[in-house]
Amino acid sequence: MRGGGLLVAGTTSDAGKSVVTAGICRWLVRQGVKVAPFKGQNMSLNSFVTREGAEIGRAQAMQAQAARVEPTALMNPVLLKPGGDRSSQVVLMGKPVGEMSARGYHGGRQQTLFEPVLACLEELRATHDAVICEGAGSPAEINLRRTDIVNMGIARAARLPVVVVGDIDRGGVFAQFFGTTALLAPEDQELIAGYLVNKFRGDVTLLEPGLDMLHGLTGRRTFGVLPYAHGLGIDEEDGLRVSLRGTVRESVVAPPLGADVLRVAVCAVPLMSNFTDVDALAAEPGVIVRFVDRPEELADADLVVVPGTRGTVKALAWLRERGLADAIARRAAEGRPVLGICGGFQALGEHIEDEVESKAGAVDGLGLLPVRVRFAREKTLARPVGEALGEPVEGYEIHHGVAEVLGGDPFLDGCRVGAVWGTHWHGSLESDGFRRAFLREVAAAAGRAFVPAPDTSFGALREEQLDRLGDLIEEHADTDALLRLIEEGAPEGLPFVPPGAP
Repeated sequence: MRGGGLLVAGTTSDAGKSVVTAGICRWLVRQGVKVAPFKGQNMSLNSFVTREGAEIGRAQAMQAQAARVEPTALMNPVLLKPGGDRSSQVVLMGKPVGEMSARGYHGGRQQTLFEPVLACLEELRATHDAVICEGAGSPAEINLRRTDIVNMGIARAARLPVVVVGDIDRGGVFAQFFGTTALLAPEDQELIAGYLVNKFRGDVTLLEPGLDMLHGLTGRRTFGVLPYAHGLGIDEEDGLRVSLRGTVRESVVAPPLGADVLRVAVCAVPLMSNFTDVDALAAEPGVIVRFVDRPEELADADLVVVPGTRGTVKALAWLRERGLADAIARRAAEGRPVLGICGGFQALGEHIEDEVESKAGAVDGLGLLPVRVRFAREKTLARPVGEALGEPVEGYEIHHGVAEVLGGDPFLDGCRVGAVWGTHWHGSLESDGFRRAFLREVAAAAGRAFVPAPDTSFGALREEQLDRLGDLIEEHADTDALLRLIEEGAPEGLPFVPPGAP
């Protein structure tokens, strides 16, 4: 096999496209297939820096790990990073090329990116046995079909068979499958090979009559019913919904080693980015991670994290409006632990000059760290390696803000004053020895009898999670049929489901 492919589309956002794509990649690589993930256009605030210094969606980096290949810009040539309700930063082949409104992007710029996106896909297909592509949103967004470069546009150009994933846990999955197919043009419907049910709970035999009726209505089969799986904790593509107050990050089910647990409160700031930084904390037995948006929710926290954001000045205003800024300042004065990461680090500083991101000019920070930040037009994209708290650390940087550290004790690229730490480094907590040393510092400052587990390996836990995704595909999907699709394309003679595209 050489150059085979499949597009995993979804009936909605969050239907499970990212994890299904990762699961298929892990299943294939375990069969000895050289496989790569691909998403032509991604919209996400969770991103990653490749070894060549390119910014791509973090979901594609996770899928590359599932495929056991090094992530590259080819796997996600276009990344849109929202900066507000109507505009996004456009990242092309890993580098930012400017801000653009949704109308401007869909009105012309998107079409000019189609050929580069297709060229990236073809380059991956030329060097791999199979490329598993992930769609975006729904392929039946009929208002955007003319300029589509990630769903049926790329599928038709590359003659990729398409499997549509639906989240049955939300309800209405049969209507979603049928409606998605029936809203596509005949040429697009020719590539819709069938469906994959995700997040099913209960007795699958009760579902089978509906799947048979769906086959009768559409002429398309269902390739599998994936059960609801708890505790995967795999990197998500989009930010947590702030309206989900008190969202708890999933963690391993294990008791704490010491007498106490550690409670971590993550401020759910606007345009929150790379909130996956705290996954490594949630992986520790006895560490409870919650996302919060009210000052009273900080009261029992042993550590408060101000995470990354695509809008540092907007996040500062939000922290002040909510009363969280005062609560964080009180914590710092009392010697209670606070950690700022990237945009959160910038917010903890004394002063910000921003003529780039918010164009707000001079803005006062929270004044908890002796740091002054100036926003540069060129984005810093790096994979730094260093040492902190006596342990080796590595991470990645994605920011426009340039920090001038004027005091405090050195901490990675930032500083520490008392129990307040700040750094631009994402992913640093995935370094096991450093994470344990940091948690010991937090526990001591918080007065908790918490002991980090000596053998928790975040990398090993991530591999276990990816293997679980591969197991879901292997055990609950028709893998022989999926392999035929990847090798041979969509079956001939699939029936047209009216009415088709308007």
